[in-house]
Amino acid sequence: MTDNVVIFGNGKIASLVWYCLSHDSPWCVKGFAVDRAYLKDAVHEGLPVVAFEDLPSLYPPAEVRLIIPLGYTHINGLRRERYMQAKALGYGFASYVSKRASIWPDLQIGENCLIYEQAIIQPFARLGDNVIVRSGAYISHHCVLGSHTFVGGRATLGGYVHTGEQAVIGLSAVIRPGIHLAERSFAGVGAVVVANTEPDAVYLGNPARKITKSAMEATC
Repeated sequence: MTDNVVIFGNGKIASLVWYCLSHDSPWCVKGFAVDRAYLKDAVHEGLPVVAFEDLPSLYPPAEVRLIIPLGYTHINGLRRERYMQAKALGYGFASYVSKRASIWPDLQIGENCLIYEQAIIQPFARLGDNVIVRSGAYISHHCVLGSHTFVGGRATLGGYVHTGEQAVIGLSAVIRPGIHLAERSFAGVGAVVVANTEPDAVYLGNPARKITKSAMEATC
C-alpha cells in the first residue's frame, strides 16, 4: 500500500494533522481536499488543495490513502459522512498514533484513527474506525470506543467503559468504570459521568445530568 496521504480539510485542524504526520509518522502528505463549496485557496501549508468531488481523478485510490480529522461537528456526523463517502469511492485510510502517546504493541485500532501526544491507552482497550483521541486523554483497560467516537484532551475513562458510535467525550470529562455511553451521547467539558447515558443526549456537571438540549443541537 502507498505511504502517500491526502488530508481532508484546510483549516487549523488540518494544519495540526499535517504537522504531526510530517514530523512524527512515516506518511507523506501530498495535499488537502475540501468540499468544493469551501475551496477558496489552491494551496495550504505549501501543498495543493483540491475539491473532494475531484479527488478520484486527481488522487486515485490506488495512489493515496486519506485521513479525515474533522472534529465532533453534528455529533461526529460530518466526519462519519465524509469517511463513508470516501470508503464508497474505494479509498483506504491512514491512522496516526503519536510516538509520544503511551500504548501497547497489541493495541487494536481501526482505520482513520488519530491518537495524539501524551494520550495513554491501557492493555485490552480497543478503538473502532474513525476515532479521535486528543492529547493527554486516559483510556483505561478493557475500554471499547465505538466507531466515529471523539475523546477530548485530558478526558479520563475508567476500566470497561464502552461507547456507542459517534459518542463525544469533552475536555477533562471523567467517565466512571463500567459506564456505557450511548450512541451519539455527549459528555460535556468537565462532566463526571456516573451512570449510563441515553442516545442523543447531553450531560453536564458533577455528577453529570442530562440537559434539555440534544447532542445534535450542542454540536452544530
